[in-house]
Amino acid sequence: MNKNITVLIGVDVETDVGSFTPFYEGVKKGVPILLNIFKETGVKATFYFTGESAKKNAEIAKITAKSGNEVGCHSLYHETVGDELFPIPGVKPLLPFEVEPRLKLATEWVQEASDIRPVSFRCPRLWSSTAVINALENLGYISDASYPMYFYREQFAPYYPSKEDWTKTGDSTVLEIPNFADMVMKSNDSPLERDRDQWPQFRTEGAEFVLDKIKGFVNFAWQKDLPAVVCLYIHPWEFMPCKKSYYFGEATVIPDEFITKNTGDKAIEELKKLIKGLKAIGAEFNTAKDIAQNWKE
Repeated sequence: MNKNITVLIGVDVETDVGSFTPFYEGVKKGVPILLNIFKETGVKATFYFTGESAKKNAEIAKITAKSGNEVGCHSLYHETVGDELFPIPGVKPLLPFEVEPRLKLATEWVQEASDIRPVSFRCPRLWSSTAVINALENLGYISDASYPMYFYREQFAPYYPSKEDWTKTGDSTVLEIPNFADMVMKSNDSPLERDRDQWPQFRTEGAEFVLDKIKGFVNFAWQKDLPAVVCLYIHPWEFMPCKKSYYFGEATVIPDEFITKNTGDKAIEELKKLIKGLKAIGAEFNTAKDIAQNWKE
């Protein structure tokens, strides 16, 4: 079979430190840093903007669109649009009938800000659902990069989901691109097995650590006679120094150490190393849109 290695770098453009702050310093400062890195290294990526991040940072959205990178969508406010994998206090999943109108509005906001109609999507926290996939198809999307391989552990290459169960193969026209996870290691995090996931190990453990895991996954895929498609996710806020805690009047939010560890210069350094290492093993970088279009062909 074809022994190519395809890499998708997905940049989830959202509030700083994920859902833990309302700020957008990462979008204003981190997106330009990433655009420069990708330009220097000759890499194309997909930037998944939440509707609000695009609306509040329209100039950044336009610059991203004009850079040759892809502008995708990442929900409206970084809410839980799909099936909840574990509870987060104060965050309730959308009800199934709420999903399509919410994603329609998010799509419109991203389009208005960037002048690009997004056709690629990623759910916050990789929490998708059958309702999400069906809504995306109705809205004209061609790809979704939400499947958390570390959790479902059934799909290891892009596939077209079932309209009855998005984790199974079927006849949807939306190509599902699973997110890379270490499927070779023994997990110590039952039943979620989050320790298989790659984020944010490029900065907490280093580029070489992640590159070794990617090499293991590539061999794992090839042994199963599957194409090696490595889908990664990062965030603009990781490329500026983050605080260890954030005070909001009535409470202080203290993220776990791994969320903010080595953000800023170290993250920049390790991402460049990772891209260089991936190129050294022959990886080709594609946007989600390109992968979806090539998959049909």
